[in-house]
Amino acid sequence: MSTPTELVNPVTNIRFAIEIGGEIVAWFTECSGLSVQRETETHEEGGTNHYVHQLPGRIKYTNITLKRGISDQDEMLWDWFQKGLYDAKVDRKNVSILLFSPDRTKAKRWNLENAYPVKWSGPDFNTGGQAVAIETLEFVHHGMQMTGWERVA
Repeated sequence: MSTPTELVNPVTNIRFAIEIGGEIVAWFTECSGLSVQRETETHEEGGTNHYVHQLPGRIKYTNITLKRGISDQDEMLWDWFQKGLYDAKVDRKNVSILLFSPDRTKAKRWNLENAYPVKWSGPDFNTGGQAVAIETLEFVHHGMQMTGWERVA
């Protein structure tokens, strides 16, 4: 099992990691889409003209997008995306996104239920630039729970 310090990182300021099955499988430089929204249904009641009822509806989760520099730890995520490519039998996994403090202790955790990748994007190549090659992974999920600060004793 890999520990955070054993993974090869393309840059030193990576603070987000993805954990699958209790193991950190990759570090990321960007994470977006940690969002949940409750839809509402409006109901106008006859004879009540000073407000409209706002009734709670379904919960909607956005897709999660993770970006990182290409490293030698890419195979696991690529293989995960490839499952179901031809038969639509995707591999759903419970995934955790971990936020680390500057000293690399776990700070916060978002647990995502039944996640699977829906998009993988490789790097843009430009021989005139010197930017780090960036890989993007986007996935959907069916529920999110956030846990508080984790302190290492």
